[in-house]
Amino acid sequence: MLNFEVQRCTRRCATTERELRPGVPFFSVLVSEGSQVVRHDYCEEAWQGPPQESIGFWKSRMPVQNSTRINWAPNDVMLDYFQRLEVDVNKQDIRYVLALLMIRRRVLRLEETRPLETGGEMMVLYCPRTEAEYKLNVVSPNQGRIKEIQLELIQLLFADT
Repeated sequence: MLNFEVQRCTRRCATTERELRPGVPFFSVLVSEGSQVVRHDYCEEAWQGPPQESIGFWKSRMPVQNSTRINWAPNDVMLDYFQRLEVDVNKQDIRYVLALLMIRRRVLRLEETRPLETGGEMMVLYCPRTEAEYKLNVVSPNQGRIKEIQLELIQLLFADT
């Protein structure tokens, strides 16, 4: 399996160097350049298909900025809540989902996944900010809990601007 970081959109076309405007479709492509994987973004007019050496490509639409946008809670708040959930055995599925969110936000880093003797898996996470290591059982929520977890995390970790 390839393991690499994908850089964020530059918001500029790699060919024309024009700004990619909000709401406008664009294409992104990943290309291997030496030991690096580099992302290039193209406006629709400049897109001529992916180069032969591309690893992958996709079509997106530049997000439209608006005042009703939802913002995440600060990383420290999310990390504090994650730490407090460690002792609550009834909320381990919420803690697992929160860990996945923080991995995506790069607050935590997945170091490894270990099998458990009881038949599950354990994730070993590292927080560069606090230099702490966390061990967390993989607890996938059942269908009935998914909506409850979504609502709880939205109420606690999101705020309208």
